[in-house]
Amino acid sequence: MSAGPGAPVPLLLVGLHGHGRSHLRSLLPLARAGTVRLAGVCDRVPPAAGDDMEGHGEVPYFEDLPTALKRTGARVTVLATPIHTHLPLALTALEHGSHLLLEKPTTATLAELDRLVEAVDASGLACQVGFQSLGSAAVDAVRALIAEGAVGRVRGIGGRGAWKRTSAYYGRAPWAGRRRLDGRDVVDGAITNPFAHATATALALTGDGAQAPAGIELDLYRAHPIESDDTSALRLRTAGGTTVSVAVTLCAPHSDPPVLVVHGERGRIELEYTLDRVTVHRPGRAPRSAVHPRRHLVADLVDHLRHGTPLLVPPAATRGFMHVLEAVRTGPDPRPIGPGHQRVWEEDGVVHRTVDGVADLVARAAESLSLFRELDVPWARTTLEAHP
Repeated sequence: MSAGPGAPVPLLLVGLHGHGRSHLRSLLPLARAGTVRLAGVCDRVPPAAGDDMEGHGEVPYFEDLPTALKRTGARVTVLATPIHTHLPLALTALEHGSHLLLEKPTTATLAELDRLVEAVDASGLACQVGFQSLGSAAVDAVRALIAEGAVGRVRGIGGRGAWKRTSAYYGRAPWAGRRRLDGRDVVDGAITNPFAHATATALALTGDGAQAPAGIELDLYRAHPIESDDTSALRLRTAGGTTVSVAVTLCAPHSDPPVLVVHGERGRIELEYTLDRVTVHRPGRAPRSAVHPRRHLVADLVDHLRHGTPLLVPPAATRGFMHVLEAVRTGPDPRPIGPGHQRVWEEDGVVHRTVDGVADLVARAAESLSLFRELDVPWARTTLEAHP
């Protein structure tokens, strides 16, 4: 289904609170440019009195999705909702003839991804997945550097992420930090949600985003009193044979931009994927940095509808990441990090937790392509969970 040029595309935002506010803000420039028109918002919780919708002004509000789709005639639906609701809400939007921008992670299980792909293909509609970092020209820039041999043969890609999240982060919604809720898989852990971009972007750098990894090793832990992981490492071998290691924590003293490091025999390439910044380090030369533009994924979806250009992130392009999510989902529960290895304090009714030395630990893991238990960490388990 194509959309000709001219009038703005009517868009429905599902999920008004939480991350939905980020979508409202990011859509405002597109609305001002005439690319889209915010035709309505949908959420079980209504907007507060006087809410200006992050600058969009008065916008029709709906409590249920079918009604919203019928009354707005939305050509595009943006789903910024809990992970376990992605598939059912996506199917509802497709049944009403609406194209989709679906927040990451794509679905809560690998089987649900298959159902989504089948439904999208059968509908003839378009679906874009909200891995924003994959809209960055920095990804192509790094791939070009690798292809031209800028740092020699690639030994592997290491990712590190160190953010601080408090009890307020996990108290914001019933599904936050849960592996399952009311019998449904949720899989809201550090690896699968806040740092999902690290794995997905690393796989994009190797060209394996749509391929199942040849093997996955997990090392999952939690310091917060939650079900899911908040301090974890994974190592996978891509279908093409590249080693990718990602180490992350939500229990750092403060938050720093996450980094992917392409380790080469003659240097390294660093991609700060939230900043779209690429830095090349080679022996005997000064580091060379460049910041690259980023394509808005809704604008890319509208271009696809109007001109038939390929989507940047169709659901099938996230299959490699979804295999990682599936390994986390079906693996054992994360192991707790004992109180003797963390600092805990309360401030203004919010509990803060910092794991001792964790920022340095994730950096070491990314540098050496290691899991935590291989780095002599006292709280790390002594056996690995491997997934073929």
